[in-house]
Amino acid sequence: MTAWWRNAVIYQVYVRSFADGDGDGVGDLIGVRDRLPYLARLGVDAVWLTPFYPSPMADFGYDVADYRDVDPLFGTLADAKALIDEAHDLGLRLIFDIVPNHTSSAHPWFQEALRGENRDRYIFRDRPNDWESIFGGPAWTQVEDGQWYLHLFDSSQPDLNWDNQEVRAEFESILRFWLDLGVDGFRVDVAHGMVKPRDLPDIGHSGQTRLIGSEPVPYFDNDGVHDIHRAWRRILDSYPGERVGVAEAWAPTPERLALYVRPDELHQAFNFHYLFTPWDAGELRRVIDSSLATASSVGAPTTWVLSNHDVKRHVTRYGSLARGRAAALLTLALPGSAYVYQGEELGLPEVLDLPNDLLQDPQRLRDPDSGRDGCRVPLPWTRESGWQDPWLPIPGDWASLSVEAQEGDPGSTLELYRGALRLRRDLDGELVWHDSPQGTLVFSRGDVVCAVNLTGEAVDFGVEGELLIASDVPGAADSAAWWKVKCLP
Repeated sequence: MTAWWRNAVIYQVYVRSFADGDGDGVGDLIGVRDRLPYLARLGVDAVWLTPFYPSPMADFGYDVADYRDVDPLFGTLADAKALIDEAHDLGLRLIFDIVPNHTSSAHPWFQEALRGENRDRYIFRDRPNDWESIFGGPAWTQVEDGQWYLHLFDSSQPDLNWDNQEVRAEFESILRFWLDLGVDGFRVDVAHGMVKPRDLPDIGHSGQTRLIGSEPVPYFDNDGVHDIHRAWRRILDSYPGERVGVAEAWAPTPERLALYVRPDELHQAFNFHYLFTPWDAGELRRVIDSSLATASSVGAPTTWVLSNHDVKRHVTRYGSLARGRAAALLTLALPGSAYVYQGEELGLPEVLDLPNDLLQDPQRLRDPDSGRDGCRVPLPWTRESGWQDPWLPIPGDWASLSVEAQEGDPGSTLELYRGALRLRRDLDGELVWHDSPQGTLVFSRGDVVCAVNLTGEAVDFGVEGELLIASDVPGAADSAAWWKVKCLP
């Protein structure tokens, strides 16, 4: 057993914005397949694809109407199979998104429920409680006969009832369908949310979304989800090739998050505590130590992620490209598995000035500033964008950030990522912290030292050895560097 997933770098493809293979302005599976050589050259181990299943696209594919097919917008089932096979030929593994907390309201099951048939597959009640939708407003919608159904997200995404054995059996069948096709694993959307307390207790106040990830809420992180993940792990383990499960799980503490990656549950869980840590040496060290300790307590690897399709890009969150580049070297030097969101290897910022009439994210109903359209703008492949009429406009000043512009430029962010991913394969050993100036981080793994300056002033780290890679002049403000040393500092 290689346990490849313990230190893998996994690249997230947001399918509709990655690469357009048929010229309609929307990314698709053909486009992903065409760009697999780019991903192999980048140096990642696996690729995670966001949902491409048949869907009304109310939430850009996270409202699934059919879990065993491909939406015509993205291609065909044959395209999915060809993508899996070609990825494997290039030494890449493929992870697909599975969305088990809810279906689309267009799913045949929910259409039956609206007719009064088999409603127990979903959560219907005669009276709603006070739960709020993640997207804003109440989490309940009334149907014609007077009952209400639960939807923790958009009203077009009714929550499934995981106390119903038919629901459990259906999703086990769905997993086997894609595993039989050759997929290497699944990223489990809302892995913390499938099981709700049967009495559906009121919370008693508004603003509930602000609690998620920091305090307990009754509709998330209930212990019953772990029985589901154990059953799924048994299915994954029954297939050859180390198929994996990755939890998108929000938990109020790192200790609660670690429960999702116990030896008989899923393999990885996203480390959102790290993602939302500010650009501060003390805060980052605290979260890194806590993450390593809690993951180690259950024998799991820690995962590190800076950006994804649901949050503002980290170049913008941190305030500069310099900090974004330094954060990349810090992240890729840490032990465990790392995720790279498409475009971060180009240093892309959040697009903050999209025209209002093009903003489509339903989460904006909660708060206009929470919209996720700006991190989903299509990837610029050429100086002219490489897209024909993309579904979201690509800024003109991204020409210099395009793959074409950065290819082969030793000072570019693309080549920085390629170099770091190549060097990362030789990193070994536990993380050991070393004394360093205020506002900086210095640690070693084996004979490699990573030094990060998070201050606005230059710092002399005094490290002697072979400089392997640097985001800027070593020691410069908001920079990071790796050295190979004979004597640790």
